[in-house]
Amino acid sequence: MKKYVYVNVHIGKFFGAKSEEHRIIIDEYAAKGYRYVGYVPTNISDYGKIMDMDLIFEIDC
Repeated sequence: MKKYVYVNVHIGKFFGAKSEEHRIIIDEYAAKGYRYVGYVPTNISDYGKIMDMDLIFEIDC
């Protein structure tokens, strides 16, 4: 059986190619034994920009 954890990341005005926040979160969860499996946009602007997303991690129970 697998357990899933969802970590919300707010994509601010300056989030972009130079942002490291998502990498830090992925590294933290990998160190705890979780595997990164993807992301789900949770808030999208009227112009189609992703404003918030959940990073999804799994671990065997």
